[in-house]
Parts: sequence; structure tokens; C-alpha cells
Amino acid sequence: MIPQRVDLTDGILDQLAKYERAKMAERTRRGKLRKAREGKIVATTPDYGFEHNGARDNYLVNLGKMLTVRRIFELVASGSTLYAVKQTLDAVGTPSPTGRLWNVTTIREIVGDDVYPPHAVGELEGLVSPEVAAQLDPKQMYGVFWFNTRRRAQTQVAEAGPNGRNYRRQVKTIKKPREEWIAVPVPDAGILRELVDTARAAIKANVRISSAGERFWELSGGIVRCGLCERRMSPSTTKKSSNTYHYYRGDERWQGGAVACSHEKHHRADKLEQMMWEFVSEYLKNPARLRTGLERLAEEKRKGLRGEPEREVKARLDKLAVADRMRAGYQELAVKGLMTFEELGVRLKEVEGTRRAARRELETLKGKRAELRDLEQDIATLLKAYAEAVPGKLDKLTPEGRHHVYKVLRLGCVLRSQGPPELTGVFVANAPKVREKEGGCWSLAQMR
Repeated sequence: MIPQRVDLTDGILDQLAKYERAKMAERTRRGKLRKAREGKIVATTPDYGFEHNGARDNYLVNLGKMLTVRRIFELVASGSTLYAVKQTLDAVGTPSPTGRLWNVTTIREIVGDDVYPPHAVGELEGLVSPEVAAQLDPKQMYGVFWFNTRRRAQTQVAEAGPNGRNYRRQVKTIKKPREEWIAVPVPDAGILRELVDTARAAIKANVRISSAGERFWELSGGIVRCGLCERRMSPSTTKKSSNTYHYYRGDERWQGGAVACSHEKHHRADKLEQMMWEFVSEYLKNPARLRTGLERLAEEKRKGLRGEPEREVKARLDKLAVADRMRAGYQELAVKGLMTFEELGVRLKEVEGTRRAARRELETLKGKRAELRDLEQDIATLLKAYAEAVPGKLDKLTPEGRHHVYKVLRLGCVLRSQGPPELTGVFVANAPKVREKEGGCWSLAQMR
């Protein structure tokens, strides 16, 4: 009986220790939340371009690294792909946040982080508490550091092994609802808001590449789409006996069933990818044909920019400048007691509505201009780089390299349950389609 009492005592102590650890974690979490609501940074690894102040409760701008951040925004806004930005930074030896080579994910996160674009005090008043807003200088601009954006859930998973049951820890990160995020004002990074908006518009349509099935899906990332619901096709892997098969299937059909989309066919990935590359590589090996396609696509983009783009952009920038002056004037009237805070709130909302509308219009215009500039640059780049690369180098490109070519060419592939795939991009002028040759040999050919 004595050993049983010892075991019972040990079990109680284990439960008490577990309870105490949970309470300590909860107290730590509440302390961090309270600190963030007070307008203070919860010290972790600082965002690239910043460093902690002496009290480690806010940021200071690291001028050397912030120049790199500004360079990233300038490159992306000018039309460079994220992969091209990575190559540029690596080529000049610019150290990444980890001190090693850059990666596309890090660059994408920098472009999308609200810690870099400037925000006026009026924009922050609805995000922070009145006590925090009162500590801000109305004449200064601030970045926004978001805290409490994700929750980490840890669980133990039991797995049967040769020596019995084994346990491993599984960590899952869950994105919290936007309303639970806490905004912390940080010093202005010194990057123009218009530059940030243009860079974000340039990569807005980018889709992350899938790594499902331990292979590189060269047509994922939004290249292949359903011809019925227009949703992207997602990777799917199936195992039969000792064989593994890879397919592209419709997202809408998979998630919502036949009611959502009637496209039930799964398209063999290896055959489709081979077909696509055979056609595209042949297209690239004909510089005259490639030039015609690129110039026609550029002309279509120019038609989308109606009127005088430079004058349109200037008009939106002037509207933003007027809104900023109005906001500063209203704030000055309130400080002098010539306007109540209730009236100030109403006026600031009106001004902010004008600013949002002007920014949306400006973002659309600049996004179209950046896309056109990028395409015009690609006309010269493609004709030079890929014409010199054929036939040997093109035939040796990896799936990653092929995917990069597709993105540069703005390649799109529309799939239906019946009929050949249809291509868009530089090919749109000739409306090419894919067909299957007799004898089971897959190839790409233009259906005239």
C-alpha cells in the first residue's frame, strides 16, 4: 500500500505543478496584453530596420537597415518581382534579418507590415486607447506594430512505434480575428505612404506557391484556374498501391461540392505541366513571335490607362495633400478651443473618408502603371535573356525556373472538364489552346 500512496502523492504534485505552470503562463499573457494596450512594445526580435530603445518598450530607427527596407519598397513598386528583389539584395551582399541570404517570404512580409508606412495621429485614434493617443505628437507620423495577432496551440500527439507508444509535441499557429489585435505606435520609418501603397498594389495578386506532396507545383500560385467558377486550381496528391499521382483540382468544387461548381475533373499534374512547358519553350525560341505577343499585351494594358496617367496621379496626390492640411487645421482649432472634440471627431471622419477614397484611386492608378512598366521592361529583358538561353538552357530549366518564366509572361491557364486548356498572357492575342496528340502523346499546339 505504501508505494500506492507515493504514486498518488506524485500524481497530485504533478497536477499541482501543471496547474501552477498554466497560471504563470496566463499571468504572463495578461501582463503582455496590458503592456501593449499602454502603447509599449513587448520586446521580441525587432522588425527589420528597427532596434529596441534603452527601456526595450519601443523602437528606434536603425538608419542602415531602414535604407535596405526603403530599397525593397522601391524595387517592388517599380515592378520587380519578389524573387528579383531577393537576387538583387543577395548580389550586393546585403545581410538578411537572419544574417544569411534573403528569401521571398521575408520580403513579402516586409512589404505588408504596417510598421513601415506612416500614419497620422488621427488614423491611430480609433486603434489605440485615448490615454495612448494623448501621448502622441499631432505633428508627427507613426508606424503601427500589431500585437496579439496569433495564438500558438501546443498539443501532445501519440504515435505507435516499434517500442510502444511515443509522444511528440505539435505546435499550431492560428491567426486571431482582427478585432483582437492591439496597435502599438512606433517611430516613423521615413518611407512615403504612396511608395508603400504602390508596392503593395504590385504584389496584391500574388499567390503563395504550394509545396504539397513534397514536390514543386510549377502551375500553382494562381496560374491554373477553373473555366467555370474562375477559382484557382489547387494541388492534390493520391496514392494507389505503391504509386503516387499528382493532380490539379478545383478549389470551389472541393470545398463546396457539386452545388458550388460542376467541374469535377482532376487534371494530371505531370502531363499538364509537360504540355505547358513544351508550348511555352517553343514560343520563347521564336523571338519575333514573342515580341509580337508582348507588345500586344502591353498595348492592352495601355488602353486600360485612360486619359493622362501623370495628371490623374497628381490630382489624387493633391487631394491627399489638401486633406492633410484640413486635418491639421481642424486639430489646431480644437487645441485653441475654437472647436469641440465632438466636432473635431466628425470633421476628422469626413477628412479620413476623403483620404481613403483618394488612396484607393491612387493605388489603382499606380498599380496599373507599375504593371505596365514591368511589362515594358520584360519585353526587352525576355527577348535578350531567353533568346540567348535557347535551346540548351531553356530545356534544362528546373520547375522553379519554369514557374518564374510563367509569372514573367503573365501566363494563365483555364481548365474545363471537357475541351483543351486555354492560355492567357502574352498569348492572349492568338488565343492558343492545348490539345492532345494521337497515340497518347501529350503536347501543346495552337488551335487556329
